[in-house]
Amino acid sequence: MNRALYLMILVFGMVLALSAAAEVRLLLEGGGQAPQQFPETRLAERQQMVEQQITARGVSAEDVLNVMRAVPRHWFVPERLQRRAYADHPLPIGHGQTISQPYIVAVMTEELGVGRGDRVLEVGTGSGYQAAVLAALGVDVVSIEIIEPLAETAAERLEHRGFGSIRLLHGDGYYGDPEHAPYDAIIVTAAAGHVPPPLIEQLKPGGRMVIPVGRAGWTQNLLRVEKTGDGKTRTRNLMAVSFVPLTGDH
Repeated sequence: MNRALYLMILVFGMVLALSAAAEVRLLLEGGGQAPQQFPETRLAERQQMVEQQITARGVSAEDVLNVMRAVPRHWFVPERLQRRAYADHPLPIGHGQTISQPYIVAVMTEELGVGRGDRVLEVGTGSGYQAAVLAALGVDVVSIEIIEPLAETAAERLEHRGFGSIRLLHGDGYYGDPEHAPYDAIIVTAAAGHVPPPLIEQLKPGGRMVIPVGRAGWTQNLLRVEKTGDGKTRTRNLMAVSFVPLTGDH
């Protein structure tokens, strides 16, 4: 390779790196409300995750792609699994629960169709990653976790990482959170046997819910449920998925 060509490639690579870093720094100024600037640590892995796992499978909403590039997934993965933080599959987080595959997080976020100022209920906080992604979109997030140690750990992690505005509750998410209802959207990150009626009641007219429905241990259907102005629902089957079951007394 001659020297001129080598220098051109080197400069082009530097421009791409600076552009990616600037995108992360400017993301929250233009489209998100997470209260701190995201670090550039492992940024290349996040870029690769988005390009190879998410956009390649059809997710196209630019705001969703931006937050998936920006929010460090490794913050929400156990220390022993750090090397696999950006892998194309779910990872265990303890207590029989998982952090979802990055692609599934992106799909569910895109299907919610939310933006700055919307109020969203998340059922199943888990590690806190999905809540952080939503908060980075400028969304007002209420998140419920039934497993108390996970709720406590997620609350500490989110506070430490600058997401203290997320309301994190310990309780049975099947029944939602009427205190902060109605919601523009609801996201359920565990598989229910059916769509919980209390969650439908807490959706605004025109609101959307994304929820996996089906038997535990089997393939489930990821559904997008929209509440119409007259209180009825329209349901669309998005894809086959496999989630841990929604637990609780119901």
